[in-house]
Parts: sequence; structure tokens; C-alpha cells
Amino acid sequence: MRNIHQFLRLIDLRTISVTILAVISTYACKRFNLVADMPSGLIGIAIIFPIVFSINAAYRRREEALKYYASLKAHAVSLFYAHRDWVPVGDDGPDDAQRMRSLIDRLLTSIMGYFLTKDNIKNQELEDVYSVFSEISQSHEILRDKKIPANEISRANQYLRAMIIEFERMKNILFYRTPISIRSYSFVFLNSFPILYGPYFAHLSSKYYEALGYMIAVLYSLVLVSLDNIQEDLEDPFDSYGPDDMHMDVIDEYMKILN
Repeated sequence: MRNIHQFLRLIDLRTISVTILAVISTYACKRFNLVADMPSGLIGIAIIFPIVFSINAAYRRREEALKYYASLKAHAVSLFYAHRDWVPVGDDGPDDAQRMRSLIDRLLTSIMGYFLTKDNIKNQELEDVYSVFSEISQSHEILRDKKIPANEISRANQYLRAMIIEFERMKNILFYRTPISIRSYSFVFLNSFPILYGPYFAHLSSKYYEALGYMIAVLYSLVLVSLDNIQEDLEDPFDSYGPDDMHMDVIDEYMKILN
């Protein structure tokens, strides 16, 4: 049932519109005797190859984003353990572990906010993310004042550097997507081919039986437009819209393990 539900999600207003237009095109071509045995292999060459490339590229970007986010979270947890375990026993200063725990909470929240907000307010969200990075760096200096060895502070700063790099890599995935020219090409032809192939569907109706041409027209429309919808769902792995998007709301989960 879950697979059926996810398939039905791919059928939207555009799918229905293209399907109706394809049926109308088939009827009109049959009515005015505009029939032709058009090459079905053209769809595979002109449509399927580009859209498969686009879907594969979008999927790889999603996998890379997951890898970078996992690395960022792992380094954040490592910094928490450093703040918890490196401070000498008997230190009466502020609780370093709780300070780092709070910073990780704010960091994950601000990163999620950055990737989910609209482009026109991303600058403020970006400032929030780097503000937390800055406070983590300052937290390392507090550890230095508590006589933590310099090599350990250097290691902590390397963790922070890695977190910033992973965040920037995720940003690149957000802004630099599948080539726009390929996406535009796929969008135009995936949505127009079922309509342009009206003479071929009319030919099937004339050669075999009436309903066959209309059935194939509907099938082509569902397949081609659904492929375009799949590509659009995968294009932005951060928007939390499709079932295959990244799950970034992990703050509560990580706050439970940072003790």
C-alpha cells in the first residue's frame, strides 16, 4: 500500500492535464485522418536518456548531502565529548559540556532553518549558522584557559573546520543543481511528447482497435510526466517535500544522546 500511495503522489494536476491533452490530440488526429506510424524509439533517445541522467545526478547529490550532514553531526558529537571529558576533574567553572550541548542544539536548528527558508531571507539564516560556529571557536578558547593541552585544542579546531567545510559543501549542493539546460529540455519534451504523438496513437486506434490508441496515450502521459515529477522531487533534497528528501529535524534525537 505504501508503494501505491507514493505512486499516486506523482499524479498531479500537470499529469492529468497532459493526459487529457494527449487524448484530445489522439481524437483530433483520428477525426481528421492525421495518422502516422511514428518511431517509438525516438522517445528512448530524445527523452529517456536525458531524464535518467537528470534523476541519477539528483540522486547522487542527495547521497552526497547525506554524507556531508552525517560528517557534520559526527564532528559536533565529538566536540561535545571533548568538552565533557577533557576538562580536569575538580574544575569548578561553568559546565563546558552543557555549553557545547546548547551550541549543538542551536547549530542543528540554524542549519535546518537555513536549508528550509526561502532564498530572500537566507542571508540572515546564514549569519545565524556562522554565529554559532564563532561561539564554538570561542568555547575552545575557554578550554585553552583551563589548561587543556594545545594539541587537543588544535584537534578540536580541526573538528570545527571540518564542520564548516561540510556545511559549505551542503550549500553548494543546494545552489548548484542539475544543469538548467537539461532540466528545461526534459521538462518541455516530457510534457509535450504525449501530445505531439497524437498521430501515432491515432494510427494504433485505426490499425488495431479503437481503445488501444487512447490507452497508450494515457500510459505514455503517465510514464513521462511521472518521470519529470520524480526528477523534480529529487532536485532539492533539503525541502522536505518528497519522501526521498533528507530528514533534518534531528535536534531532539541528538539532544537525548548528548549527556
